[in-house]
Formats: sequence, structure tokens, C-alpha cells
Amino acid sequence: MSTENPCPSCGALHDEATIAAALKTCPSCGYHYRMEPAERLSYLVDPGSFVEFSANLRSLNPIDLAGYEEKLSEAEAKARMKEAVITGTAAIEGKPVVLALMSFNFMGGSMGSVVGEKITRALLKGAQERKPVIIYTTSGGARMQEGIFSLMQMAKTSSAVAELGKAGVPYFVVLCDPTTGGVTASFAMLADVTLAEPGALIGFAGPRVIEGTIRQKLPEGFQRAEFQLEKGFVDAIVPRKEQRRFLSLLIDLHRPACGNGQGWDVDETPQGLSREA
Repeated sequence: MSTENPCPSCGALHDEATIAAALKTCPSCGYHYRMEPAERLSYLVDPGSFVEFSANLRSLNPIDLAGYEEKLSEAEAKARMKEAVITGTAAIEGKPVVLALMSFNFMGGSMGSVVGEKITRALLKGAQERKPVIIYTTSGGARMQEGIFSLMQMAKTSSAVAELGKAGVPYFVVLCDPTTGGVTASFAMLADVTLAEPGALIGFAGPRVIEGTIRQKLPEGFQRAEFQLEKGFVDAIVPRKEQRRFLSLLIDLHRPACGNGQGWDVDETPQGLSREA
């Protein structure tokens, strides 16, 4: 017999199967529970179209921090992933894309060297293959266990976004709960169109840290997706059930006016980029 749990937002009782059938949202109020990459792929991409790349990259211990290897092993077992992001190519309503999907279950979605490398490869692959890049973000920020190497990923991923822009290939981000720290301060906020899931926490430092620093009470809903939409940091809030259709529409709207009408595929590789072997 399945257990019914109260919704964190409205308190309505629903069992796990009912919530899962609603794409991990509350059927009563629409509250969006946190979701893992494999669950997102099931509703987002065309069946059987996802092909993962950079799957075997694993984090090392660049600053020889005691206990870091054990933390990584625990995170792998908990998230059933090798790192906090998976990347791959896929199709959305028949349109080819490059995807990167982050997991908060893996060490809070923190961005270490491998996360930064995989995100960078995804962005450059989009530029090289002329495919729109879509990234779903959820993160607590830079991975402190890797010290300066984690902070370097902010510049690295931002540089890759710039290369994608030079190639004229669109870049879309969906901000999920929570997206904070160094991820927000780099590739997460550099998209051509920035979307967010309802109620997602989006910011750099968390509300409690800010309140403790300025010693003032923050406004109701501060840093939530709806607040960020009002302030212009987010272009649209899109519920999960609408994301596939909405992203497909964005791809169509950003399609070049000339060419074969099938996408951004051309024979020529953008200057300064080399194709992967």
C-alpha cells in the first residue's frame, strides 16, 4: 500500500504514483517536486532519441582533500550517476538538440571540474554540430572540495557559451529548484532565453545568508522564480507539462530564415572550433 504524503505547498495528500503520473507535481496546487535527469528525459525528449556522451568522465581529488573520494562514492550510490550532470544528444518533437541535465542528488548539484568539463563539451558540441543547446540547472554552486579548480569552471563554461553565440546557435536554460552560487553566476544566466520551473529558488547566495548579512527581513517569495520573472531575470515560467512543447516552439522561433529549414546543420565548422574525434 502506497503512503500518502502532504504537499509542501498546499498540504494535500497524494500517493507517490499519483505525483509521478503528474510529472512529480502536486495535482492539487501544481507544486513542483525536485526531479532527476532520467525522469526529465522520459517526458522531454522523443522516445529512444537520447544518446549520452562524456559518460565516463569521473572526478579526481585535485587538492588531495581527505575524505573526498568517499563522498564521491556515496554520491554515486545515492544519485545513481557518475557525476552531477549528464549530457547527450536527443530530439524534441523531431528537432535535434544537445542536452545537459543536472542532479541535485549528487552532492547538491555542485560544479566541480568534471561538471564544468561536461557542460563545456555540451556547449561546444552544439556549436560544432549546429544544434541548439538546452541545459536544465539545479545546483548549490561551486564544489568546495575542489577549491580553485571548481571556481575556474565559471570562466570555462562562460567562455563556451560565448563560442556558441559566435556560431549563431541558440542556447536555452531551464532553471530548476534550486539554482544558486557559481552556476547562477556563470552559464545558467547566459542563455538566449531563460526559463524557470514554478517556485524554483534562483539566486547567488541563499536568503538566510543575505538576511544575516544585511540584517533585514527579505520580501515574501524573494529569489523564487516568480520574483525573478517580475525583476526581469527570467523570461518565462514554464510548468513541466508544457516544457516539451514550449522548447520545441523556441527552437522553431530561433530557426534561421535561410538554409534548408531543418536546423543549423552546415558543412562548415565555426572558426576556432575543432570537431571531436
